[in-house]
Amino acid sequence: MIQWRFKIIGLAVFLCLSGLVLLAAQPVLSQSSSGNALVLTIKGAITPATTDYLQRGLAEAEQQDAALVIVKLDTPGGLDAATRDMISLMLASDRPVVTWVAPAGARAASAGTYLLYASHVAAMAPSTHLGSATPVNMSGGFGDAQPTSNDEESSSAPASAMERKVVEDAVSYIRSLAERHGRNADWAEKAVREAANLNAREALEAGVIDLVAADLDGLLQALDGRSVRMADEQLHQLSTEGMQWTAYDPDWRTRFLTVITDPSVAYFLMLLGFYGLIFEFSNPGSLVPGTLGALCLLLALYAFQVLPVDYAGLALIALGLALIIAEVMLPSFGILGVGGILAFTAGSVLLMSHLHWMLSLPLVGGTALLASGLMFWVLRRFSRLRKRPARSGREALINDQCVALEDFEKQGRVRLHGEIWQAVVETPVDAVQRGDILVVTGLSGLTLSVRPQQVDAS
Repeated sequence: MIQWRFKIIGLAVFLCLSGLVLLAAQPVLSQSSSGNALVLTIKGAITPATTDYLQRGLAEAEQQDAALVIVKLDTPGGLDAATRDMISLMLASDRPVVTWVAPAGARAASAGTYLLYASHVAAMAPSTHLGSATPVNMSGGFGDAQPTSNDEESSSAPASAMERKVVEDAVSYIRSLAERHGRNADWAEKAVREAANLNAREALEAGVIDLVAADLDGLLQALDGRSVRMADEQLHQLSTEGMQWTAYDPDWRTRFLTVITDPSVAYFLMLLGFYGLIFEFSNPGSLVPGTLGALCLLLALYAFQVLPVDYAGLALIALGLALIIAEVMLPSFGILGVGGILAFTAGSVLLMSHLHWMLSLPLVGGTALLASGLMFWVLRRFSRLRKRPARSGREALINDQCVALEDFEKQGRVRLHGEIWQAVVETPVDAVQRGDILVVTGLSGLTLSVRPQQVDAS
């Protein structure tokens, strides 16, 4: 009887210990406190300015002790480096991040698809779509892919080895994000390889997103009770019933960074910087052109170091401006000027290597025409200045008039510009009378060569 009691007690202890071990092995299901939700709005291309905005938004959520961060997304794509930085911020966040593609008509194309897959909860509003996640160039950026045809020659596989490496890296990356949050990894790979797209309803049915919500209140209601996996690998249950939300819109810093990293703005900042420094070096001491030029050039360099810039194009622009300046300073009958305009135009076309950041051809053409017009206007002004008589120096005295101060036949004194000079008569004359008007024909040392005005008139 005692042995049976010991066996029963031992079995109970074993079962309790086994239960404790199994509970310890399972992820802890905790419930996030019901509080405030911080709403960020991302609209437009994904750039380093967007990364900075998300980073400060997450810091603001921590400062406000917000229980949830909602990213309202509408993007056509963006830079690979900026997208990966944003994904790292999402995955490392200690607060659940919900990416919501909204409002109706918005899209999460290319880079936006990666952000959806990386977020703890992926949501979309009706009449929105996602996809086209194929890298569009070897710089690794994401953009809208062109639709492919059904022909065998139009295979979705990239042609070059480098492009294959970029695509395979993108496939591996988005599959890892899909597997982390339990979403459709096969369709994610299809979005990269074939630039596939889905609308909100299709994405929900395919398991690409978690829910569809038309507005923020509906989104918060749908999130209530949902479990998400955080950076610590633990499951956290959301409690959003009655949760209020606060908007954290982009401030002046984000707007300023967005403006200066616009390719057209950065391009004009570079040109203003170059011309400002040129004017300062041409007129030392002006200060204003040099100061503004240096400021614009530094802002342009900041923009270029975060944009997909082709440095061969930048070098061609610098060479073109140098040749244009050389044409103005050392006229070569237009050879340097034409070469400078061609180099400047080619560099402007090649400057941006990404689909969403390429400079428009009308902008490049208009700038090149403006630079050409300015160069030829300067050359024309210089040619007119060369034809004008000298206004100072020895050459300015030629053809000037002087007055004889005494009677002489060959050599005597004259008054020129209030000064007394020695003068030699150039042509034989009977005699020069005091008060006669003479014309200067040359200068040798401090002696003028003159001739009577009557001879000049004849």
